[in-house]
Amino acid sequence: MAAGHRREEFEVVDCLLPPQVRQLGGRVFQAPRRPTRTTVTECRVRGGEWVSYDRASLETALKVWLETAQAGDAEAQTTVGEIYERGLGVPSDYGKAAEWYQKAAQQGYSRALFNLGTLYEQGLGVEADRLKALNLYREASGIKGDDLLFQKAALEEQERQRAELQRLIEEQTRQIEALEKQVSQLERELSRRPGPSGQSSAEIETLRGLVAQLQADRDKRNQRLAALPARTREPGTSTADVELGPAATPRELGGMKLGRYYALVIGNQNYEKIEPLRTPINDAQRAATILRQKYGFSVTVIDDADDVAMLQALNTLNRVLKADDNLLIYYAGHGTRIAAINRLQAGYWLPVNADPPPTDNFWVPTEQVTAHLARFQARRVLVIADSCYAGLLSDDPSYLILQNPAKVSLQYVRYKLPKRSRLLMSSGGDAPVLDEAGQGNSVFARAFIDVLTMNQGVMSAPSLFAQLQGRVKSAAARTGFRQVPEFKAVKGAGHELGDFFFVPVATR
Repeated sequence: MAAGHRREEFEVVDCLLPPQVRQLGGRVFQAPRRPTRTTVTECRVRGGEWVSYDRASLETALKVWLETAQAGDAEAQTTVGEIYERGLGVPSDYGKAAEWYQKAAQQGYSRALFNLGTLYEQGLGVEADRLKALNLYREASGIKGDDLLFQKAALEEQERQRAELQRLIEEQTRQIEALEKQVSQLERELSRRPGPSGQSSAEIETLRGLVAQLQADRDKRNQRLAALPARTREPGTSTADVELGPAATPRELGGMKLGRYYALVIGNQNYEKIEPLRTPINDAQRAATILRQKYGFSVTVIDDADDVAMLQALNTLNRVLKADDNLLIYYAGHGTRIAAINRLQAGYWLPVNADPPPTDNFWVPTEQVTAHLARFQARRVLVIADSCYAGLLSDDPSYLILQNPAKVSLQYVRYKLPKRSRLLMSSGGDAPVLDEAGQGNSVFARAFIDVLTMNQGVMSAPSLFAQLQGRVKSAAARTGFRQVPEFKAVKGAGHELGDFFFVPVATR
């Protein structure tokens, strides 16, 4: 364990700051107490009040934020929405989450716009509407409605919705016609049949009720179809490849300043109380080498980190990173999950001092990693997680606005560069992954390193993922194992539809 430090010093908590003393003319008064999310150390220094951030005290988070949210503060409203969506100390309620996100979204708060978009994309608490989700993502990122790349993505989604609605309408029309034929047939039989006809009459009424319901559903879908924008010509997009800037300025591209590049690389292999792994240290060292030598990252490598070292490293980065910086976090090691209050699963990265399940005293919750990502000033952050259940760091369903992943246009870089990004690329979803089978590296690490090694131009995070995904799936399949990497935005960390770019240092 890191000498002189305790784990809780670096954990992020809901901190209630003391009231400010203000003066207006000759009158002195106290402003309301203000909630914020910060580390225990900073909360203590600023005289704040907090409750230890563990599963037994999550219900206090809602009390901390609710009064400020009800007063109209957009950040607090968004945080309350996230508490309801994730079920942090309260029953998960997507409807209430959507209501609070909507309040903050009406004020143009980007985090709320993005979170509300994910609910519309998945149909959680609201009726599923991917086109509305896409527009909310656009608003969150500040993209104008006439932006060519957005128009292309919107057009593709409109056509997908149009085709799906037309398919469902045609299917319901066929069902209505079939039911109407049954009704007509029963009515003819009934007219020829002497005696009581109660059962047949009841069957006819039931069928007519089904027809009426289908017709009502079809009418709603016809209305949605009519509300879709008229078909237009597909907007053009630039397909010109980006050329690297001069060798003397490797962090500048086409007149755009890319900022500084940092990487935190953690390889946890030699566990004290649970089964050791074989490849994480080698994976981490090789990843660090390619990032440092080919892409100009300033790399910090931590081998066999305990829980304090992991959280301290994240906290230290917060003091170093500036607004235009880029940060890549690479984690290789054990990961696990347990059932969480009001949620299906909670994910963890396991430090080398971790106890075996179910004792979770030293485990590092991925919720804590997310909390640190939200605090970083760095505009672009990419997490590479090579562990079991790595996908639980993020629950965002997809990454919608993508161009051809094989090419990165200058236009694409120009509008993505100013947007905040909090992205996760994981070796697998909510499932175990292979530690070996990668010739001295894990299958995922081998693919990651190989793709970065072969790359000769500017590469976006979607491009990296598109190339390594197939490699991982194929390599795993050769061993009879199914492993499917995932690529997501990290919700609750301030993602605004940005991207992450790998720019090789020019060969001298």
